[in-house]
Amino acid sequence: MSTQAKGPTVARRRLRIALRAAREKAGLTQEQAAELLEWSLSKVIRIEAGTVGISSTDLRATLQLYNVTNPTDVNSLLALARVARQRDWLAPYKEHFPAAFTAYLGLEMQASALYFWQPMVIPGIMQTDTYASAVIRTTAPEDMPEDQWQIIKRLRFERQRNLLNRPDAPLIDAVLDESVLHRVFGDPATMREQLLHVLALGTSPRIQLRILPFIAGVSTVSGPFIVLEFPDQSDADAVYLENAVAPSYVLDRADGITRHRQVFERLCSAALSPADSLAYIADFADRYN
Repeated sequence: MSTQAKGPTVARRRLRIALRAAREKAGLTQEQAAELLEWSLSKVIRIEAGTVGISSTDLRATLQLYNVTNPTDVNSLLALARVARQRDWLAPYKEHFPAAFTAYLGLEMQASALYFWQPMVIPGIMQTDTYASAVIRTTAPEDMPEDQWQIIKRLRFERQRNLLNRPDAPLIDAVLDESVLHRVFGDPATMREQLLHVLALGTSPRIQLRILPFIAGVSTVSGPFIVLEFPDQSDADAVYLENAVAPSYVLDRADGITRHRQVFERLCSAALSPADSLAYIADFADRYN
């Protein structure tokens, strides 16, 4: 069992997956585990969801209940718990954003590859300031305080800088629905600036863009999602599901991940090639002159 998690978000994910697997192997439901540990059911649920940490004392009791007694396994999980309790760069932002989003951002920074399906807007990691501000204004409360705006902008800057500019930046493969190019946020100048920025990103050897044209005749009921791959083989893939009207969440069940990978592959097959996609985006940028 690997304990070399680079950050607390990855460590929390490894730990919660390991605890869930150990509980299921022991043949216990969450309700039964909570009763035997003399905990509330919500505590077990939150620990397995990764929304709260777990103390070393509670972890030892949990592992004993789940019949995890091998010293190497116990010490590995205790080490993960210590890393999981560390403070990371996202700590100042967590009270301002949904837990699922900050959890995703922590995983994003440790990913080796990201696969985006976006049928609505340019992915956030590729947005310019003016385009992003226009997008946010369509969903944010009209009376959002100025300090909240500044927090959103600061997080976006740190996210883009940390993810795109580092030497080991992840591979990014994005499929964008053609409607993303038509849907105007801000004014034509904002759209032109945004599309030119996307074109510049698309020249990077680590970023691949595809447009799913209307004529492809492919539809999907799936909203936006991101599949994440990690460099350590002990970390299974994950999927981040975005939803504007319901809570977003990180999915790590194997069957759900497989389905989203299949959807992504189908979209890639129907989309324009990366070269044709860049030409298509360039044509739209010219239209916004």
